Amino acid sequence: MSTPSVLLGVNIDHVAFIKKSRETSYPDLINAVKLCENSGADSITIHLREDRRHIQDDDAILIREHCRKLNFEMANTDEMIAFALKLKPDFCCFVPENRDEKTTEGGLALNEMTRDQENLFKKNIDILEESGVEVSLFIDPEEESVEKSKQLGATSIELHTGPFAIGYESNNYQNEFQKLIDAANLANSLSLKVNAGHGLNYQNLSQIMKIPYLNELNIGHAIIAESIFIGLDDAIKKIRRIIDNSD
Repeated sequence: MSTPSVLLGVNIDHVAFIKKSRETSYPDLINAVKLCENSGADSITIHLREDRRHIQDDDAILIREHCRKLNFEMANTDEMIAFALKLKPDFCCFVPENRDEKTTEGGLALNEMTRDQENLFKKNIDILEESGVEVSLFIDPEEESVEKSKQLGATSIELHTGPFAIGYESNNYQNEFQKLIDAANLANSLSLKVNAGHGLNYQNLSQIMKIPYLNELNIGHAIIAESIFIGLDDAIKKIRRIIDNSD
């Protein structure tokens, strides 16, 4: 089987949330990892939050031991930098984090940082990349954020597709979609890999696949929701077919 041109990262935070909600030993996260990989996932994504609402420290370590490629989403804090150096994921994606939010609500506010904050951010990116971890920044599709990502030393960006996904529900997505295209074109011109994620589902994915230079899509909520009805294996294969048939 040839390697697909656009990769699929499956986020299993919602599987961990079910486990955490009852403090049980199930659902088994390693079974989830293996099933995802065998069904077409190119990488596994997890987000270790400050409040530990789903993935736990031990979960992350166990998942790292059993998955082929791990994308570790994290806040830019001393605690998470230290943990990432211990975990040694293949990729780290810096994301904003608000304790009260239900899910990540927007991209990193890179252009609101002070000079000291920028220097610290760049230092932390350098530390991770020197340890062999590729670093991505989760950003809104804005020219300034793309350029700042390059200046800070990231090798990849993940475009926040949330506003597009919301607009798609009411067929009012065209402006947000154009922003994604423009950001992807700019990122490519700066030699940044282009990933995308947030709010992607079975209905809007074909449109997202029209964005140029896509490297990887990260999808979690839609896959886990669909798995309630058709099972995790078929839910991932269904997403995989949309991606492959859109190439």
